Amino acid sequence: MARLRDCLPRLMVTIRSLLFWSLVYCYCGLCASAYLLKLLWSIGKGPTQTFRRVAREHPPACLNDPSLGTHCYVRIKDSGLRFHYVAAGERGKPLMLLLHGFPEFWYSWRHQLREFKSEYRVVALDLRGYGETDAPIHRENYKLDCLITDIKDILDSLGYSKCVLIGHDWGGMIAWLIAICYPEMVMKLIVINFPHPNVFTEYILRHPAQLFKSSYYYFFQIPWFPEFMFSINDFKALKHLFTSHSTSIGGKGCQLTAEDLEAYIYVFSQPGALSGPINHYRNIFSCLPLKHHMVITPTLLLWGEKDAFMEAEMAEGTKVYVKNYFRLTILSEASHGLQQEQPDIVNKLIWTFLKEETRRKDWLFL
Repeated sequence: MARLRDCLPRLMVTIRSLLFWSLVYCYCGLCASAYLLKLLWSIGKGPTQTFRRVAREHPPACLNDPSLGTHCYVRIKDSGLRFHYVAAGERGKPLMLLLHGFPEFWYSWRHQLREFKSEYRVVALDLRGYGETDAPIHRENYKLDCLITDIKDILDSLGYSKCVLIGHDWGGMIAWLIAICYPEMVMKLIVINFPHPNVFTEYILRHPAQLFKSSYYYFFQIPWFPEFMFSINDFKALKHLFTSHSTSIGGKGCQLTAEDLEAYIYVFSQPGALSGPINHYRNIFSCLPLKHHMVITPTLLLWGEKDAFMEAEMAEGTKVYVKNYFRLTILSEASHGLQQEQPDIVNKLIWTFLKEETRRKDWLFL
């Protein structure tokens, strides 16, 4: 009996692990089947249109707008990878490091590069595998440990020991992890539309609605097929993310211009440009939930209530993981891309958080 009692906890862990991975692979199969039907439907309607792709050899002018800052590159010694970033503001000022989401790149922070350069050295990074940053081939090169180490090494290469860290979507996930693993590096943490990673993993297993909204996480586990589906019909799926009613950047805030949209399509239409970003997601289920999860950094969480990918209840559940000043602001008329959709409001909220004393917890709904 004593031996059975000793084995029971390990047995329960094994059973839970089997159930978890069964769910992952079953849902991967369902998602793949659904997208395969979409592909067949598209081919049936017009095979020529399905496989059409416009050649894009030159970047739109907006990507070289001097008001956004200077294009820079840094090579990390340990990994040997070269990272691209755009920097605004004088060297020597406090560092504000911006981490974008998917499917985005440094340009999604254009409004913040202009806004905060007066008091900060603002750096908008192309994450590993994105844009002009090097993209390793193997999926193992995109494990969360590698992504966390990238940020630590980039700070060292830029000559800083700490920063104001801001992350959106997948960049928000990385920002949470940096604050957890290297709290001494983060003066203040600002996350846009991504909950604490443990909240995400716990919530998605208990709420079918969020499981459905996060179906792309499972679809991305499949080799090469997601990249192919994004590229058909001249990247129609990518365009849809930025222009559809439920997921678009727009509403009552800033509209995504035709040139802005073309900037995104240009970057992701380059050869192999989709594999690196999607590889970020191909390691997530082996890395979560976290063993260490408490955040001791003053934290601001901004959330668009109409987010088509993340339910707002996860934002409210995040506060239990922050053992410091925590402010949650939910914008009722905003969706997923807050920093682009309502930049004036977001920038004002960030300024307020950066300048205020961080001694108490507070939650705010707008």
